[in-house]
Amino acid sequence: MISNAITGEVVPVADSRVHTPFSDRLTSRRGAWVALGVVLVGFVILFGLFGGAEAPSRNAQAPAASESERVAELLKGFPNADRQSVLVVASREDAGELSEGDVDALKKLLPVLGEHADAESSGPLVSDDGAAAVIITPIKVGDSNSETAEVIKDLRAEIASHAPAGLALQVTGGPAFGADVASAFDGADFTLLAVTILIVAVLLIVTYRSPVLWLVPLIVVALADGLAGRVTAAVGSTLDLQFDAGIISVLVFGAGTNYALLLISRYREELLVNDDHRKALSVAWRKTMPAIVASNVTVVLALLTLALAVIPGTHGLGVSSAVGLLIALVAVLFTLPPFLAVCGRKVFWPFIPRPGAATQQGKAWWAVASRVVNRPALSLTAGLALLAVMAAGLFGTSVGLDQIEKFRVQSESAAGLEVLSDHFPPGEAQPIFIVADSTAADEMVAAAEDVDGVVRARPVGEAAVGKLTKIMVTGEYAPGTEQSLTQIEELRDAVHAVPEADALVGGAVATDLDARIGNQQDLLLVAPLVLAVSFIVLLLLLRSVVAPVLLLLVNMTSAVAAIGAGAWLSRMLFDQHALDLQVPLLAFLFLVALGIDYTIFLVHRARAEAATLGTRAGMVQAIARTGNVITSAGIVLAAVFAALGVLPLVTLGQLGLIVGVGVLVDTLVVRTIIVPAIFGLLGVWVWWPGKLQRTSGELTYEPRKRTADAH
Repeated sequence: MISNAITGEVVPVADSRVHTPFSDRLTSRRGAWVALGVVLVGFVILFGLFGGAEAPSRNAQAPAASESERVAELLKGFPNADRQSVLVVASREDAGELSEGDVDALKKLLPVLGEHADAESSGPLVSDDGAAAVIITPIKVGDSNSETAEVIKDLRAEIASHAPAGLALQVTGGPAFGADVASAFDGADFTLLAVTILIVAVLLIVTYRSPVLWLVPLIVVALADGLAGRVTAAVGSTLDLQFDAGIISVLVFGAGTNYALLLISRYREELLVNDDHRKALSVAWRKTMPAIVASNVTVVLALLTLALAVIPGTHGLGVSSAVGLLIALVAVLFTLPPFLAVCGRKVFWPFIPRPGAATQQGKAWWAVASRVVNRPALSLTAGLALLAVMAAGLFGTSVGLDQIEKFRVQSESAAGLEVLSDHFPPGEAQPIFIVADSTAADEMVAAAEDVDGVVRARPVGEAAVGKLTKIMVTGEYAPGTEQSLTQIEELRDAVHAVPEADALVGGAVATDLDARIGNQQDLLLVAPLVLAVSFIVLLLLLRSVVAPVLLLLVNMTSAVAAIGAGAWLSRMLFDQHALDLQVPLLAFLFLVALGIDYTIFLVHRARAEAATLGTRAGMVQAIARTGNVITSAGIVLAAVFAALGVLPLVTLGQLGLIVGVGVLVDTLVVRTIIVPAIFGLLGVWVWWPGKLQRTSGELTYEPRKRTADAH
C-alpha cells in the first residue's frame, strides 16, 4: 500500500519493487548527478534563448480604453507629435525679486537652449509677484522615458554651465517628470538585487547556523531569479505587457526561499530518524511537495486574476509574476534536492543532524501552541483585537499621490513644480488637452473658459489627417489635487455637451483621474477573485468547508489590518498622507495569496498529525514542527519585500512596508495564535463535512457520520 502525496488516499500497488518513487530517483547517487546535469544544460539553453529579451519600457497609468489614452493616441496624428515643452523655472537663491539684470541674463539663455530645443524657446515670462520667471522650451521626446531622459540630462547640463550668478534654475514639466522617473531607476535594479541577496544570505545563515548550507538554496534561487528575469522580459515583449521587474525579482526570491526553507527543514527532521541521507531527502521531498505546490498554485492563480485588470501595469504584472513563480517552483523542486543529495549530510556542518541526536527544536513553539489551544477563546479574542487596532489605521487614509509625492527623494522636476506653483498657476506645468472636431473649435474654447479654475484655453494645432483641432487648457490648480481632478470632470461635462464636437479631454491630470477610476475598478474586480481562488485551493486541499471559510476570513482580516498599519506607519514615519493608486490592490493580493502560503504549510502538517493525535493535539504538534520554518520564511519574505524601499518611488516603498508588516503579522500572530485558537475551539468540527480517518498513518476524509472527536 502507498499513500498518494496529494490526496492522501491509500492505493494498492502490486509489487513495490517495480515502482521506484520519483523522489528516490531524483536523490539517488546516480540520479542526483544526472538531474544536476540536465538542469545545468537547461539553464544554459534557456539563458541563451532569452538572454537578449527586453520587456516593453512603456508605463501607461490609465486604462487603454480611457478618454485620456484615446486623446494620447489622437495626439500622435498631429504635426510634431513627438514635440513637448519643458519649463525652465528661475528664481533667486535669496528668494528675492528678479532684477532687470536677472531677466536680461535669462534672455541670454535662449540661444543656449536653442541648441537642444526642437523649436524656438519663448520667454522669460515673469510672475506677477516678480519672484520667478519661466522659459518654455519645446524638445523632441523619445519613444520611452529613458530616451527622453538623455535629452533632459543634456539640457540640464547645458543650463548648469551657463546659469546666471545668484539664480536657481530647474527644468520641470511633463517630459522632465517622466525623465526623472526613468533616471531614478538607473542602477536601481542592481541595487535591489544586491540588497535582496544580502538580506536572504544573512537570514539563511542565521536560520541554518551553518557557513555552508545557506549557499545551496541561495544559488538555486538566484539562478531561478536570473532566468525568470529573462523569460518574463520575453513574455512581456511578446504579449506587450507592462510591469515592474523589481517586484517580480522580490517575489521569486521571497517565494523561492520559502519553498527551500520548508523542504530543508523537513529534510533536517528526517535526518534525525534516518541513517541514509538520500532516503531522508526523498521522504522530505514527498512530504513537502504537496504543500509547496498548493502554495505556488494559489499565488500563481491569484496573480493571474490580474490579467483581468484594466490598468496596464497591473495587468502585465499578473502574467509575468506568475511565470516567475512557476520558474521558482521548478527550480526548488527539481534543482535543490539533487544539489543537497550530492552535498550530503555534512552540508549542515557544524550542527549535523544524526539519528538519535537530542534536539530541543520546537519545544518553545509546543509550549505556546499548548497554551493557545487550551485557552482558545481568550487567545482568539486577543489576536482579533490586535488586528482591529491595526485596521484602525485605515481611518484618515486617502488614495492617490500627486507628482511631487511620488518620489521618495525629491527630483528636480518636483522641486521646479513647487517653485512654479508658488508663483504661477500650477497648471502651467501640465496643461490639459482637448481634441475635438475643427468645426466646433471656437465652441470648445468658449465652453472650456466657462469652467471654474480655467486660466486660458486656445487652439494649438490641427491634425495632419482628419478635421481635428488640439486645444490647450491651463488650469489654476496643482496637478493631482482634488480641485484639479474635479476640474477635469467639469471640463469633460462641458465639452461633451457641445453637439457633434466629439470632444475628448486628456493630458496628465486627466490621465491621473482615469488611473484612479481604473484602479478602483480593478480592486473591486480582482479582490473577490483572489479570495475565490484561495478558497477553492483550500477546499481542494483540506476537503472541508468550515476550515477554508474560517481561514480565508482570518487571512482577509489580517490583510486589511496590515494595510491599515502600513498606511499609519507611512503617515507617522515618512509623512506620506496617502497611498499610491496601485498599493491597495497589490498589497491585498500579495497579503492574501502569500498569507495563504503559511496557512497551507501549517494546516497541511496539522492534517497529517491529526490522523494519529486528533485535531487539537495535531495542531499543537504541527506548530511545534513548523514554527521555526514558518517564522524563518516569514521573516525572509518580509525582509525581501522591505528591500523595495531602496527604490526611488514611494509606490514600491509603501508596498514593501505594508506587505512586510502583513507577512510578519501572519507569521507571528495569525499562524501562532489565531489559527490554533480556531482549531482549539472547534476541534474535529473544523474538518466538516469530512471526518478524520486513521488509515496507515495517513489522513483521509469520508462523509460525516455520528461520531465524536475524542481529542
